[in-house]
Amino acid sequence: MQFDGAVIKEQGITFAIVVVKPSVLDFSSQREETRNGFSHVFPNMPIILMAQNSRGIPTYSGRTDIVKFLANVHPSRIPFKKYSIN
Repeated sequence: MQFDGAVIKEQGITFAIVVVKPSVLDFSSQREETRNGFSHVFPNMPIILMAQNSRGIPTYSGRTDIVKFLANVHPSRIPFKKYSIN
């Protein structure tokens, strides 16, 4: 499986962002299940889920302080890369 993601260290906090389909953000149980599924890829890091609408506008889900920070960061400034997991 391949996915887009990023690891960011900002203000002493290292966290991961994982790009998901917008439908993943619709239900809290689905968000938690998705975060748990990526916890082995990004151990001991808060995992932020990000989905984009049809206009490319991101929506973030996760730790409130990190989500507030990301709301002020243009997505083009996030160092996304492709990850592969089996």
